[in-house]
Amino acid sequence: MERKNLPIVYSCSGCSSAAQTANSIAIKMDRENVAEMSCIAGVGGDVKPLVKTAKSGRDIIAIDGCPLACCKHILARHDLEAKHHFVLTNFEVPKKQHVDPDPALTQNAYNQILELTSN
Repeated sequence: MERKNLPIVYSCSGCSSAAQTANSIAIKMDRENVAEMSCIAGVGGDVKPLVKTAKSGRDIIAIDGCPLACCKHILARHDLEAKHHFVLTNFEVPKKQHVDPDPALTQNAYNQILELTSN
């Protein structure tokens, strides 16, 4: 599938382990051609080419690390809503400061997200 036909994936990339897990999952989706990752910070910063990508009409997957839902709120600023929105604390990924993501929890959440987005 051409990359322009893939959904766009946005992720939280804050400082907690949950945020970095979200970022890791989005990168994995991009590298495995499941979705094309784009920059949620650029959308939040009103960077025209990145906002244009977000508004391209492609399906959007948003992965937030915690209930603060930064991705979801940034998209809403531009009247956009993700087709699939995930909060990783709902996948038993803890939000810990100064801790790296747990590879097993990352893979588990990734597998669940793949299953939920394939429907």
